[in-house]
Amino acid sequence: MQNNDVTPDNTKQDTSQEKEKRDSKKDAIRKRYQGLNPDEIDVIPALPKESFFEDRSEKRVAIYVRVSTDDPRQTSSYELQKNHYTDLVEKHEGWNLVEIYADEGLSGTTTAHRKAFIKMIEDCKEGKIDIIVTKTVARFARNILDCIGEVRMLAALKQPVGVFFETENIYTLDGRSEMALSFISTLAQEESRNKSEIMNASIEMRFKRGLFLTPPLLGYDNDEDGNLVINEDEARTVKLAFLMYLHGHTCMEIAEIFTNLGRKTKKNNTSWSPNSILQILQNERHCGDVLARKTFTPNFLDHKSKKNRQDRNQYRKQNNHKAIIPRDDFIAVQRLISNAKYGNKGILPELRVISEGTLKGFVSIHPRWAAFSADDYRMASAAVYNEPFEPTPINTEVTVQSGEFDLRGYEIARSQFFNTAKKLCVTFSTERLWFSSECTKKLTKELYVEMLVHPEEQLLAIRPSKKDNKCSVKWMKLSDDTFCPRVIQGTAFLKTLYNIYGWNHECKYRIRGTRHEKEKSPIIVFDMRETEVFIPDETTEDYLNENTHPIITGFSKNIAAFPPAWAGSFGYNYYSHAQAREIAALDKNGAWNVTVEGKTYISKQELNITDTDLIAGSIEEILKEIEQGDISIESNN
Repeated sequence: MQNNDVTPDNTKQDTSQEKEKRDSKKDAIRKRYQGLNPDEIDVIPALPKESFFEDRSEKRVAIYVRVSTDDPRQTSSYELQKNHYTDLVEKHEGWNLVEIYADEGLSGTTTAHRKAFIKMIEDCKEGKIDIIVTKTVARFARNILDCIGEVRMLAALKQPVGVFFETENIYTLDGRSEMALSFISTLAQEESRNKSEIMNASIEMRFKRGLFLTPPLLGYDNDEDGNLVINEDEARTVKLAFLMYLHGHTCMEIAEIFTNLGRKTKKNNTSWSPNSILQILQNERHCGDVLARKTFTPNFLDHKSKKNRQDRNQYRKQNNHKAIIPRDDFIAVQRLISNAKYGNKGILPELRVISEGTLKGFVSIHPRWAAFSADDYRMASAAVYNEPFEPTPINTEVTVQSGEFDLRGYEIARSQFFNTAKKLCVTFSTERLWFSSECTKKLTKELYVEMLVHPEEQLLAIRPSKKDNKCSVKWMKLSDDTFCPRVIQGTAFLKTLYNIYGWNHECKYRIRGTRHEKEKSPIIVFDMRETEVFIPDETTEDYLNENTHPIITGFSKNIAAFPPAWAGSFGYNYYSHAQAREIAALDKNGAWNVTVEGKTYISKQELNITDTDLIAGSIEEILKEIEQGDISIESNN
């Protein structure tokens, strides 16, 4: 066998040879970098660059001027800037004025809406400008990213453009300018942030003391103190818009009528759009109230307003000034507007509550009306009881009949632990709900059902209904001669049900039901206290607490969970189970009679809306007044 071992003498020899090679390379590098004798090199000098202030070559100069508000008092500043820089260009040898680019009444924290600034930059890109002259960095941009970005872009053009900031004495084509410019831009941006905070704090203090802003509003003028006073002619337009909407006209129809009548907007335009009508109808000042800070600006750099959804304090004052529209009419219009997207038309619907029979206290769910709250349903249910309602206890005992087997110690397993196939169940989200196929089979060929809720018993019932019932929903469809479930869109009412049951809006819920029938009148009842909850998988930890524990985990988008009370058993004691509570609640009211129609619930807070006939008469009267006013104007002319 060949011996590959290296002897100590060979190792020392190799190390010595490697060292000699490294030393030789280092000597070669040193000799090469000693270079040639400078006397042997001919230097061709660069042309000397004149400083910005000494340069007298021909330059095409643009002036950029900006004032931050369109207040008339700022006009003097605006004009002075233009005059000053016009004189500056004329006095500087070699400078030729291209154009004065002026933005008036715009903030410098963003360039998005500064039309003159944008046009100036485009002219630079087209090679029309060599130098931009402006007063300060803050006039050019208060946003550091915009300022540095624009300056770098201009310097990198094929024909570079420099910016001269007079106050700071900075010229951006000077290589040493960027550090100073970055520092000053940062200060300008910080100044804008401070001004924004000071302004917000000032507005907050004004609102707290009831000193509200009063922008121009159709129907009102401002007196010397800024208070709103009714403008009678404009008020006719406002009244007509509200009355027509209550009478069933759409915003599009009202806009067309106003355009044809030649009615004027607050800006004296005679062309109306549906949105301009909607703005009139949604402004609470028309009923004498003020709601301050409906929007806010979260970022002082982009000035984009955002709808205030309790992100900032809001301030409301009722009866702040004389109303044009009665408050109840205004509230009615808001409800109609908020529900128009669900196909509602006409005057406000009503809550209907069952006053007798097995379903006593159940309230019909209006599937296309979003204005009813959880409290509305509770009050409607309570209204049919003479005394405060006492819900049926959860652990209701089942009576043991003589001769039956003794089943003490046995449990009825919860159906939630078994597969949902061939089970009566309904699944909820905040946008839609759907019943299982077994539900539709139990109410054969009934295309429409009415859903009813008992808020205190925490029960949901469905019963067959007719299509012309305003509270009916189509819950199944016919497909290939087979009836199958149909997804029910419920954006208008499902969030209210979630509130009634105290559910988390981010989760889905599934409830098992039971079918009951007497006198050939079937209903399906769901105990809403016995729910499976499906928690979004990506946010499971946010929802699991002492009230819920997961049943299963896996690759599903949702995690199924159950109440901890279920953990110690498979179900309920045979003599005390969930369905017993349900049966007891239904039997509590005596006679079956599940087909009885609900009665209209009259709330103590019921709106006193202008009578329909009076609305029609008022519309006709206002139209005559407008017509007579137009005739009078023509005769005077």
